[in-house]
This record gives sequence, structure tokens and C-alpha cells, in this order.
Amino acid sequence: MTGAARTPGSAGTVGAVVLTMGNRPAELRALLDSVAAQHGDPIEIVVVGNGSPLPELPEGVRTVELPENVGIPAGRNVGIEAFGPGGTEVDVLLFLDDDGLLAHPDTAELCREAFAKDPELGIISFRIADPDTGETQRRHVPRLRAADPLRSSRVTTFLGGANAVRTKVFDEVGGLPGDFFYAHEETDLAWRALDAGWLIDYRSDMVLFHPTTAPARHAVYHRMVARNRVWLARRNLPAPLVVVYPAVWFLLTLARRPSRPALRAWLGGFREGWASPCGPRRPMKWRTVWRLTRLGRPPVI
Repeated sequence: MTGAARTPGSAGTVGAVVLTMGNRPAELRALLDSVAAQHGDPIEIVVVGNGSPLPELPEGVRTVELPENVGIPAGRNVGIEAFGPGGTEVDVLLFLDDDGLLAHPDTAELCREAFAKDPELGIISFRIADPDTGETQRRHVPRLRAADPLRSSRVTTFLGGANAVRTKVFDEVGGLPGDFFYAHEETDLAWRALDAGWLIDYRSDMVLFHPTTAPARHAVYHRMVARNRVWLARRNLPAPLVVVYPAVWFLLTLARRPSRPALRAWLGGFREGWASPCGPRRPMKWRTVWRLTRLGRPPVI
């Protein structure tokens, strides 16, 4: 651990943040039922309508309806603040996709146990599995060595719609980067958390069922992915790596031979990342760079 020593504290109170566009009411209701079915103390839930009215929801669920779509990270930040400044009304917040489903009723209890056991643990990334096949897509395992999704490990990032965060992390490093709108906001928060001395675990036994999808289904995918990778580097990396990280991803993208429209959108986002404001710059310590490298993912890829 690179930060100040932390003493064990309560990890008993759990809340959940669900962001929705209001277009999956049946799936949303099933998710909320799976949260309500969790063992242990009841979980407080807030559902944020991201630019859309909310359907009828179970009694006791907190609701926030935003007048416009502010993007995924800004919408989730609204959900955090619904639990008080930085989510401080609870010890842990679950972030769950509105078309997901908690596969097992002991997930919240496992989270409580993990956070209570390890005061340095700040974030837990769940395993996402297809509800029909049980398979986990390679991109849903947040490490380079992703061949075995059933292997739990320390990691350097996490999955945005299937995770648990100790709210003390938000108190120390702030929330998600709202201007990102979509893509890589989790890595931005993860890098800041790791730089502050927190740990991140991928837990294969904490499962969110979610239909298999392709990330490029989002119209803004290629532009946002490219822009936000540049922003990640400009915001978080020591000066010598600010160019290296985007350059590596530039070459990787070309090697993957995207379609002409996809490449055009990606290049536009890449240029935008260098030309537009990226938010406050807080470069991580070199010892954090080494820590990321030891965890198997140096911040150049």
C-alpha cells in the first residue's frame, strides 16, 4: 500500500445506484427485485432517470429524474449524491446496469465481508456473465490476462455497471469524471484510487447476469473511446507517459483494422482529446506507475 495506513471500519451499510434511460422497464424491475432479495440488511436503492421519465418502481426506491441525458459518469455521480455528499449515508455503494441481474442472493454479504476484512480494499469489480450461456466476455475481465474469468485477482480497473465502491474512496479522490460522458470513466477513478493507496479486486464469485452485447452498439463509442483515452493520459499520467499511452493505443487501433467509418470517428475523437479541455490534471506518483506494472497492467496499454 502506498497511502497512509487505514484502520478497519464499518462496511455494513450498503446502497445501490442504478442509471436508466427508461427503455427497459421489465429488466429494471427484475434487477431491483434481485437487489431486494439480497441477504442481510435491506439495501437502499436510488434509480436515476438519465433524461427520461421513470416507470413505476417498488415502494421505498429513491428516484431522481434528470431533464436531459448527462452521460453515464455524471448520471452515476447524481446517484452517489442522492446518498448524501460523496454517498456518506452508506459505507458501500453498488453500481448496477439497469438490464443486469444479481445472480446470487449473497453478493451484498460477500461485499460487506470483503470490505470489513480488508480496510485497504476500495473497489470490487463483479464478474459479468451471460444469463443463458454463463459465459463471460473477455472484455469484461478487467486485466490483460483474461483467459480465465473464474480466477479472482487484484486488478487496476473495474467494470462500470457491476461493481461495489467503498464511499470513503469518493471522499478521498472525488467521483467519476462527468465530462467523459461514456467510456473509460472507471479507469480514471481507478487510477486516482490506486494513487491514493486503495486496492481493487476482481471477484469471480460476485456475478451480475447481463446479456452479451458489443460495446460498439453505442453510436458515440469510437469517438468517446479515443477522446477519453487521451484525456486519461493528460489528467493522470506523469509527463513522459502522457504521449506514450495514447500512442500505443493509436497503433493498437490501426492494427485491429477498424472499418473506415469507425476509424474516421476514432481519429476525430483522438484529435478532440488533445484539443479540448480534459479537466484537472493530477499526475500519479511514479510509485503508482510501478504498482500498476506489478499488477500486470503498466499505464502504457
